[in-house]
Amino acid sequence: MKYTTEIIIKLSLSEFIKKLNSPENMKHWQEGLIDYEHISGTPGQIGSKMRLNYKLGNRTMELVETILHTKLPNELHLTYDAKGMHNVQENYFEETPDGFTKWTSKSEFIPTTFMLRMATLVIPNAFKKQTKKYMQNFKNFAENGISVANA
Repeated sequence: MKYTTEIIIKLSLSEFIKKLNSPENMKHWQEGLIDYEHISGTPGQIGSKMRLNYKLGNRTMELVETILHTKLPNELHLTYDAKGMHNVQENYFEETPDGFTKWTSKSEFIPTTFMLRMATLVIPNAFKKQTKKYMQNFKNFAENGISVANA
């Protein structure tokens, strides 16, 4: 399943990248993030990996983020691997004529289990909704300092 999501953040590209590229800031816009741990490679470089742990309601989830391609401040491509799902996310950032940042995220979810394959077919909007929610959470944090931590 593939889809594209876009949002305008009312920050300059350089300020946007500073906030987005800080692991410490993730808790402010990634709802449910409990902790993260760098596990291999040079942080921020191609091939580096980070473990992310989430608590969503009564369930926990562990993701491993891998940087596939980085050409900051304009591109950052990542994969996220969790039990039953492989996600490829290509992020593009460009400064708008009014000095803001346009963030375009191209997502591809590749289920590795039958149940998650069914989920992508039956409720594809749930995946799109989650991506939009995280991007909106980032916008609220970056522009207004509104954090989802302890929400």
